[in-house]
Parts: sequence; C-alpha cells; structure tokens
Amino acid sequence: MRLNTRFLFLNAGHAVDHLMMLVFPTAAVFMAAELDATYGELLFLSTAGFIAFGACSLPAGWLADRWSREAMIALFFIGIGCAAALTGLADGRLQIAAGLLAIGVFAAIYHPVGIAMVSQGGGAVGRRLGINGVWGNMGVAAAPLLTAFLCEAYGWRAAFLVPSVLCVTIGGLWLLHCRSNAGRAETAAGTAARKANTQPSLQWKRILAIVFFATAVGGFIFNATTIALPKIFDERVMALTEGASRAGGLIAMVFAAAAFTQVLVGHLIDRYSIRLVFLVLTIGDIAVFILASNATGSVMIGVALAMMMLVFGQIPITDTLVARNTPEHWRARAYSVKYVLSFVVAATVVPVISRLHGSTAGDGFTTLFLICAACATAIAFAVALLPSPRPAVAITAGE
Repeated sequence: MRLNTRFLFLNAGHAVDHLMMLVFPTAAVFMAAELDATYGELLFLSTAGFIAFGACSLPAGWLADRWSREAMIALFFIGIGCAAALTGLADGRLQIAAGLLAIGVFAAIYHPVGIAMVSQGGGAVGRRLGINGVWGNMGVAAAPLLTAFLCEAYGWRAAFLVPSVLCVTIGGLWLLHCRSNAGRAETAAGTAARKANTQPSLQWKRILAIVFFATAVGGFIFNATTIALPKIFDERVMALTEGASRAGGLIAMVFAAAAFTQVLVGHLIDRYSIRLVFLVLTIGDIAVFILASNATGSVMIGVALAMMMLVFGQIPITDTLVARNTPEHWRARAYSVKYVLSFVVAATVVPVISRLHGSTAGDGFTTLFLICAACATAIAFAVALLPSPRPAVAITAGE
C-alpha cells in the first residue's frame, strides 16, 4: 500500500477515533462546576462508552469481512460525528452518558476494520502500522489540547460540537473517494486480497494467545496513562503552568513527541527480532512506571514522555503479529477479538481511577502507576514465550 489517498483517509480515521474517545476526560475537568459533580463522578459516566468501544469491535469486524470494509469506515466517520453532536447538545448526566455510549459504539468500528485495511498487502507491514499509529496518537495528543482550548473559549459543549462537524465532513469525502475511479480500483484490489488463500504461521495459535493476553493487559496500561494524564498534570505539574490550557499543551506535546516512537519500532520489527524489541519495551515500562509513581513537577513531565514513548511504541508490534499470522480473509475478525479483549479490560480503568482518586490517601495515582508496573511485568513474561522470530521482512519498492 503506497502513501495514497486511501491510506491518508485511514490514517485520519485513526486520529479521529482516539480524539473522540478522549475528549470527555479533559472536558470533565471543566464540566464539574456546571454540573455540580466531582471529577470522579463525571468520569464514571464514560464507563459504558469505553465498554462499547471494545465490545462492539466483534460485530464491526464480522460485518466488515462479510459486507464491506469501505462502508463500515463511512459509518464510522458519520456515526461518531453525529454521536458527538448529540453529546454536545445533551442536558443532564443521563443524556451525556448516552451520548458517550454512542461515541463508543461507532468508535469501535475503526480498529478491527481500519487496521485490517492498513495491514493489507504484505511487505513492510510494521512500517505502515507505525505510521498509522502515529496518526492515532496525534489524535490522543490533540484531545487534551483542543478540548481545553474549546472549553475555556466557548464552553464544554463546543468541545464535542466542533469535532463532530469535522468527522461528518471527512465521512462525506471518504464516500466521494470510494465512488471515484481510484477508490473503486482500490476497493476491488482489497476484495481480491481478502479472497486470497493466505496460510497462517504453524504456531499461530500460540502467537495469537500471547498477543491477545498482551493486548488485553496492555489495554489497561494504555487507557490508564492516556485518560489519567490530564488530571495527573493538573495535580502534579500545574505549578509549572499558567492555566488548564497550558497544561493541555504540555500533555499534547508529550503525546505528540512519544507517538513517533511507533515509526522507529515499525522499522525495527520489519528487520529484527520482534520478540526482542517487544521485550525491551516492556522491561522499560516496568522501570518507568515505578519512577512515575512519585514524580512531580518537571520530573513528571520527563518521566511522562518516556512512559508514553514506551507505551505507544508497543502498538504496532501486536498488530504486526496479527497481520503476519492470520489469513487476510478473516483478519478483521482476528483484530476484532484482539481489540475487544483490549478495550473491555481497558474499560475497567475509568472506575479504577475514579475509585483511587476518591478514596486513596494522596492523589491516588501512585497506586495506579504501581498497578501498571505489575501489568507490564506480566506482559514481559508472556512476550518471553513467543516462538523464535521469523526472518526479517523484505522491503519491496514502493512500500
């Protein structure tokens, strides 16, 4: 897959997906006073949405393989935009929770469908997934910055309404592209690739079992870091800033800088032992989470950057393992199982953060980071059980 229009749309979809799922954690800081609720109480409203983000991956992957991946991507863009608009117009906690649930339902479409489309075609899969992962993390980075700016300038409702217009617009442009001559040719090529009789690795069951375990536990780590970081900076770093917008800018810089780790990791796993690269990153996670447990001020900023570089760097690894060890014609379903495990476990993060923040002595984040260190340790043991790595993938011209 060359850097064509289709790839750019898929990359934009990844950015939109993570941006829309992370608008609320930052907006909740601003909504608390207006809705007469604590941060923990408001954050709990997003629990159902995060569960749907994982659970709905299964039907999304099944529909994509049985119906149309292109149509599912269109439904993703337009559906998530409409759901965000309804959330921005909501009146009261119940309607807000319903809107967040709808966002989660449509957001669930992207990962099993979009990632399957990006990994299509063989070749430098790691590099493509690394680039796509950067776009996803640009969405993560933009969420606190854009949300804080819109909330301070126009109110929390604008934080949902403005991105909703962007999502629907991109969805319309995607439909036009799919109906163009180039889009129809790319769709036909994708359909032909799905029908190819690709054989999985001889050890595919063992590999996928490890991948599913690592991504389920890693889903907790990913959501714990991305959801909690706005509040962590609010409590541990605000002394260095001049307001919530400045703190949002710092978080965005951390996420944006760390995101590019995925390109480097994608390059490495296309050429070297994927097991070794994965193991180095997980061991690094353990050390950084322990350091982060008591970090404050400028030290917290530096540790947060290292932490997010390690967390983001692992994203293309598990996706590449799935791409290399599953047949193309049911790859979306394989990704859907992977992501449903990841996001259902990740959904436990919201109540955990809410509970720790409300009842633990201190800020509660010390305990959260130690839990993440324990999770990283479990992943490291699982990664050590991966079979001997496959030979490096040859990079073809134009990949």
